[in-house]
Amino acid sequence: MLGSAPGLSGRWERLEPRPRARMLRQVLHAGLRTSFHALGRFVASHPVFFASAPVLLSILLGASFSRYRVEDDVESLLAPKHSLAKIEGNLVDSLFPVNRSKHALYSDLQTPGRYGRVIVTTRKGSVLDPVHLDTILKLHRRIYQMQVTVPATGFNSFNYSFSYLCLPDDKNVCIIDDIIRAMEEIQSARTSNRSIPTLRYPITQLADGRQAYIGHQLGGVQGWGPSGAVRGPGTGARGEGVRSARALQLTYYLQARGGLMDRVASQWEKAFCAELQHFAALHPKLGLYPSTSSSLRTDFQFSSVLARRPLLASLGVCGVLAVLCCSMRDCVRSKPWLGLLALLSITLSGLTAAGILNLTGATYNSTYLGIPFVMLGHGLFGSFEMLSSWRRTREDQHVKERVASVFEDVMLRFSGSTMLHLMTLGLAASPLTNMEAVRLFCRTAALAVTISYVYMLSFYSSCLVFTGYLETGYRHGCFCRRVPKPDRLDSKPAWYRCLMYTRYQDETQTTNPPHAVGHPHTPNPNLTHTHAHTHPHTANNPAAHGHGLVANSTHPHPHTHTTANTTDLHPQDSHLLLGCVRRCYGDWITNTYVKPFVVLLYLVYISFGLMGFLQVTQGSDPSALVAMDTATVLYTRAQQRYFSSYSPVIGFYIYESAPYWNASVQRDLLEYAKGFQRISWLEAYLNYLSDRNQSTSQPRENFTRTLRHSFLREPQFAHFADDIIFAERGQGEEPDVAASRIFLVAKTTENKREEMSVLLDTLRRLSLTSRVRFLIFNPSFVYLDRYAAAVSSPLRHSLLAVLFLLGLSSLAVVEPLVSVWLGLTLLSVQFGVLGFMTLWGVELDCMSVLCLISALGHSADCSGPLLCGFASGRGDSRTRWVRVALERHGVPSLQTLICYSAALVPVGSVRSNLTRTLFRCLTLTAGCSALHTLAFLPTLLTFLPPSKSRGRPEGEGQRQEVECVEMNDSTRVVDQITTV
Repeated sequence: MLGSAPGLSGRWERLEPRPRARMLRQVLHAGLRTSFHALGRFVASHPVFFASAPVLLSILLGASFSRYRVEDDVESLLAPKHSLAKIEGNLVDSLFPVNRSKHALYSDLQTPGRYGRVIVTTRKGSVLDPVHLDTILKLHRRIYQMQVTVPATGFNSFNYSFSYLCLPDDKNVCIIDDIIRAMEEIQSARTSNRSIPTLRYPITQLADGRQAYIGHQLGGVQGWGPSGAVRGPGTGARGEGVRSARALQLTYYLQARGGLMDRVASQWEKAFCAELQHFAALHPKLGLYPSTSSSLRTDFQFSSVLARRPLLASLGVCGVLAVLCCSMRDCVRSKPWLGLLALLSITLSGLTAAGILNLTGATYNSTYLGIPFVMLGHGLFGSFEMLSSWRRTREDQHVKERVASVFEDVMLRFSGSTMLHLMTLGLAASPLTNMEAVRLFCRTAALAVTISYVYMLSFYSSCLVFTGYLETGYRHGCFCRRVPKPDRLDSKPAWYRCLMYTRYQDETQTTNPPHAVGHPHTPNPNLTHTHAHTHPHTANNPAAHGHGLVANSTHPHPHTHTTANTTDLHPQDSHLLLGCVRRCYGDWITNTYVKPFVVLLYLVYISFGLMGFLQVTQGSDPSALVAMDTATVLYTRAQQRYFSSYSPVIGFYIYESAPYWNASVQRDLLEYAKGFQRISWLEAYLNYLSDRNQSTSQPRENFTRTLRHSFLREPQFAHFADDIIFAERGQGEEPDVAASRIFLVAKTTENKREEMSVLLDTLRRLSLTSRVRFLIFNPSFVYLDRYAAAVSSPLRHSLLAVLFLLGLSSLAVVEPLVSVWLGLTLLSVQFGVLGFMTLWGVELDCMSVLCLISALGHSADCSGPLLCGFASGRGDSRTRWVRVALERHGVPSLQTLICYSAALVPVGSVRSNLTRTLFRCLTLTAGCSALHTLAFLPTLLTFLPPSKSRGRPEGEGQRQEVECVEMNDSTRVVDQITTV
């Protein structure tokens, strides 16, 4: 052939690598298509087995729900798994355990295993007013005397009160908040008509001379200025007198020694909340906001309870729309049951995945609410693509051959999109992910997608076989009864004729003309035909099918060559959406005057996406992932409103022996604490020495001896003994200060968490250059430390994995331009979802990142078939092939998006922050995917590569047609091949 084309030898040598790569893609593609064709015939030959096996397996595994367990440790889910803050917290607990504190505890620094906490606010007035102060002290006494009975019934029941469960001090008395002691002093002074002691903020002095920090116990404070003027809330200086306060916070610490005491403490927390609820009903002038150690876990898992009925409603709405999307005017070709069976297949796969998780001992958490929607989007995409391909097959073929053709056409694309899902989810579930909630979600979602893929190949495909036999038997697609002949329908009522309307037999005969020259064709249900046309313009050309991941193929119709000509063989029974796309939307979106507006719309899309991308904020607050109107949310709101003037108490821990007697070390430590509200044993000790006219720079032994035998034995300084650890040196020598701690509190504004993150980074950098080895810690640092990297890394890894997979597959399976277009589409969708979700008020937390990871697979499901359908065509114009791709693959994507979006609507009504984030992110994912699939890509492909200018090769002037007629009788199969 090259010899007949002079002047092409140099061109052939220059383009030699490209045909070789194309040939490799053709070979691999042909092998995969043949394998799926054989698999389709095998499934169609054993439909009963493939329909019953998934159902039986799901029932057996569904019985394992007796092992259902809920995750108890929320911190391990929502905090970065590997962080410096966790290491620092373990070191702090080993040096200064909470049980070692015998004088005072700070509610936002120490977090023991069990506790009860309440914020008390006033509707009017101040909590320090006599009537409110007496009521609060009455509440304190009731909580102190409250008892719980464990076990609830039986002879071995015991009553446990707070005095038995509390953390004792050095006098074996329960440790209570310093504000209670200050309020008792005020009440005692009023009762005895003495002068009321001055209460200062944020550090006050108690009756025993001890200074106590009450910034985290008294909120909404208005102080007196130096001249008696009133200062605003939280504007007081160090030690300023308190005029009024709007809120009060009390904390009751419990011990949990062993299993029995932990159960007792758990019951006490429940009784604590019940007592506060009862007390609030008796005193409506006070607002009570309780919180316990189990509140975050309970409220986090409560989202799953609230979402049960909306999820069932989502399934019902999606089922109705799926039935409508599978229905047609023709009652024989209509397949409404396939819509319900697709949802049943997805449900069975979810049940199987849940059974496997139960058997392996996995636990559940509320983030798993997003997994059904990952399965729904992917499963609906596969089912609608299979149904669309079924309608393009020849109706005079046997059902087995039609199913095999569907597998050959669809399963390569569906397998490719499944691989993309597994790649994104699998890498996010790897040990590279530092967020446990993200890792568990992606691991479970990958398992569910895999099972859904297998059930789509088996259960749904066998259902397609059964409905195919209904169609071949001329039965109603909904009622499964045989449709009467046209002459018998004429005598029926109008409603019956409308219900039984079909043109199946007539159109089957008219659209399948005689195939043998000179021999008339008679309709025979056992007669099937297959045609092979060697036409360079057909979409069945091997060169047109080099698309492995989401390749497109079209089944040839008799004597009809697959070019951009899309003449409908069955115009009477066109699907509603297909008719709209074919006759209206395809022409409109490719219109020359519409294209500039679509391009302008894309520029607006990118602009708003960039605007939101530049405003992305971290969502490290775990209370943003719990149900609304719960104890955690109400408590957090009250705390942010009344206690946001100061940061939580930050522990400044010097974990190695340091020369505290050295003047330069003293100056460094005082400089580090400068600018903070502080409770420092070192500062108090240096002032103590100065008041006694002693030098602060003393020899080590004198410095330590005075500290131990004089300073710490003073009543007002005795509580500092909890902050110092002494290490013995030798017999007769004074011990060293092995470790110590001071407490720092920073002035904050409304952006409390952001300022804490900046403060953490600043002090850590300072600890690297300081001669004194120290660390800082607060329990909230566990959520802040490396949170941005821990949240964003799974998304970044998944996106890089998808781009790498597309690039690798373009070398052997997929056309490079298809990989480039699909990669750019995924990036564009991700960019838009991230930007628009920020503009919608969604922060970058673990739930939004999970949605962004799943959005990669969802956008590939929608846009991949369209791109490969367009790239597979040869000849004609770009516009014609865009219309063909929209008809063949845009309609299934549109059906998937309609059902998927409708299923999200009930979830948006759930009163939960977690489901609100889920709803917004998934809605944006569906919207951005729809814009790219139905608007942006069809417009851009009309004037951007790949090119459609390659016509038929020279020397192929004649077209050959090979016709294969397969005639089946009861005993044998006869193949007759005729060449025209």
